[in-house]
Amino acid sequence: QVQVIESGGGSVQVGGSLRLSCEASGRIRRHMSWRRQAPGKGHEFVANIDWRDGSTIYNDAVKGRFTISRDGAKNAIHLQMDGLKVEDTAVYYCVADQVYWGQGTQVTVTS
Repeated sequence: QVQVIESGGGSVQVGGSLRLSCEASGRIRRHMSWRRQAPGKGHEFVANIDWRDGSTIYNDAVKGRFTISRDGAKNAIHLQMDGLKVEDTAVYYCVADQVYWGQGTQVTVTS
């Protein structure tokens, strides 16, 4: 079993940056990802990092602006978000091995 806890959410202006963190307890087998849910929308994939080799995958909507990274020593992942847009406003969730979800952290981008 894996438990994940997100942190780092907040409010930022358009074009600003924010860094999310996710600490996990328990053994991660393969994947760690970020997903989000914007108001009135369903869950949307944001980024994934392979715990074994560090390879990454991004939603085209955030590609070039967001960077997902891992910290094996801390059993954590981060999401560096730059050039934030209003449409990035959402609750961001950390998901371990596709099934263990955190409670989410709110990201609000204002103009």
